[in-house]
Amino acid sequence: MLDRVKNKDFKVGIVGLGYVGLPLALEFVEAEIDTLGFELDGSKCDDLKAGKSYIRHIPTERIAKAAGTGKLDATTDFSRLAEVDAILIAVPTPLDKHREPDLGPVLAATRTIAKYLKKGQLVVLESTTYPGTVDDVMGPILEEASGLKAGTDFYLAFSPEREDPNNPDFNTHTIPKVVGGLNEECTELACAVYNHVIVQTVPVSSTRAAEATKLLENIYRGVNIALINELKIVFSRMDIDVWEVVDAAKTKPFGFHAFYPGPGLGGHCIPIDPFYLTWKAREYEVNTRFIELAGEINTSMPRYVTNRLMHELNKHSKSLKGSRVLLLGMAYKKNIDDMRESPSIKLTEQLLARGAELEYHDPYIPVFRETFGKQEVTLQNVDLTAEALESYDAVLISTDHDDVDYDFVVKHSKLVVDTRNATKNVREGREKIAKA
Repeated sequence: MLDRVKNKDFKVGIVGLGYVGLPLALEFVEAEIDTLGFELDGSKCDDLKAGKSYIRHIPTERIAKAAGTGKLDATTDFSRLAEVDAILIAVPTPLDKHREPDLGPVLAATRTIAKYLKKGQLVVLESTTYPGTVDDVMGPILEEASGLKAGTDFYLAFSPEREDPNNPDFNTHTIPKVVGGLNEECTELACAVYNHVIVQTVPVSSTRAAEATKLLENIYRGVNIALINELKIVFSRMDIDVWEVVDAAKTKPFGFHAFYPGPGLGGHCIPIDPFYLTWKAREYEVNTRFIELAGEINTSMPRYVTNRLMHELNKHSKSLKGSRVLLLGMAYKKNIDDMRESPSIKLTEQLLARGAELEYHDPYIPVFRETFGKQEVTLQNVDLTAEALESYDAVLISTDHDDVDYDFVVKHSKLVVDTRNATKNVREGREKIAKA
């Protein structure tokens, strides 16, 4: 198997063709390796076969080129797992309503793979999870259903995804990849697979070390963002611009890494991953107070922003109830169409609960649908016209998309509450702008 992999004489299967799985599949196709994607959503399979993209930052031209090579296929038929040599799992690992790990998608994928697992196959989990998931949860399921032994009859590893959608400086190919196997043979084989498509593989001693690495990366970011968010609140009371302070501090060439505040955390990793470790740590009777405090600060930011908006409206003799508010940006970060864990969702819930007449603009999110309690909410994207902007009592900037003309927004708005420093270069009408 190792010789076949090194010679590109193997077929890879990718379970889950979303923001992680699809870019990975394209890398294998572009390395001239036969690739079969597995998806529950048949429309995604149809789009790929037709050469169409369903993720904004992945160009249709790239999908069409991959489809034209004959190296890419996609299916909802999971019995075809028996056709592939390496199975890479890229499914969600969310939190449940109690903010505890929900391994449902991983367990479902593992049980399905177990039905068709054959001797010599490699199985790699890419989904973020707590240390011990691969060894203690996936391994026994695969062994019991297949009658094969992990590490001997089939190979098992963990290699965490490191996707950052629409990052102009790094992509799937150029980001080094941590790999930890059940044993040395598993690690070596998994590294050999990824070596064809990743600039550098970083082998570690175990699956647990690889699982912990991913958690550390995102806990580091979450804790530092929480620090900056807390400082934003403090500095705001002191009438100090936190963005100016951060930009000045980052001129120090050592010992400081810049993080920026915002209306809350978004995306699939940073708001979720720390809680996987805090949950697992309880098993070892350890309280992760530092991580949990950071989580409390970050999850409280949408409420802080709502309160700031109320405060600014009060200055204009307006209450939030009955005010027309435009939420500018629904995606969790700029220039993408990904709403997973977006702070704008929580802001929407809070603004509607307080009686605001809410509309939104986001060039990448044409329709917003969400259920808050028993209330189903559907909002349509509105155009940014001068007439529309003049009709709102406040514009709340939650996502700083680059293709929004912020000079135009400020010019035609009565009040702009900016959570992202998107209006930093606006010169006229700055008296209308409040930072939050």
